[in-house]
Amino acid sequence: MIKGKLYVVGTPIGNLSDITFRAVSILKKVHFVLAEDTRESKKLLDKYKINTELISYRDQNHSKILEKIVEKLDMGLDLALISDSGTPLISDPGYKLVRYLREKEYDVIALPGPSALVSALSVSGLPTDRFVFLGFLPKSDSKRRKILEEYKDLRNTIIIYESPNRLFKLLNLLKEELGKDVVISLSKDISKLRERYLFGEVVNIIDILEDEGFEENPHGEFVCIVYPGKL
Repeated sequence: MIKGKLYVVGTPIGNLSDITFRAVSILKKVHFVLAEDTRESKKLLDKYKINTELISYRDQNHSKILEKIVEKLDMGLDLALISDSGTPLISDPGYKLVRYLREKEYDVIALPGPSALVSALSVSGLPTDRFVFLGFLPKSDSKRRKILEEYKDLRNTIIIYESPNRLFKLLNLLKEELGKDVVISLSKDISKLRERYLFGEVVNIIDILEDEGFEENPHGEFVCIVYPGKL
């Protein structure tokens, strides 16, 4: 019996034109699409006239719909998994599903697409040969500090996702732990209307954002990249 495949499909992180021809083709031909937020994903599907049924998939409802997913695959039907934006599973749901299907020897196929961390790294001006991705750090100050202390001596470029409301907390932590002259790259809203890039010593970046009154009107999704050593 031929089993269906799960396609893990990268989708745009901002501009809806940033999608591959193959991704559109696959999303049109699969039986249904697993999406974190069906309302957000419908905007993309509508733009490309993709009529495939959307089903909400999150870590929280994994157990509830896993049986249905496996049933469809066992019928020989192909499915796709997408996230709200970018490459699925990168700080997004999906790990539990992919691991289960791998263990049961189903085919899981990657369709390359946009990723905020790779896009930001490519224009960061910081070393790209060795890097570590930490995703969103914990809210606890002590836990954030402990993680940074763990990685700062490895001489790898460090990539962190951060929300606008906690951006200053992160920048001040970098200043305290790595020194005020450590160089960072800050990318905001990549491929979106308010896209912006900042590069320089962390203390100068803090000054720029303070002068602009960013704390009074925090907005955007940030990728913060830092190299904890001399360049």
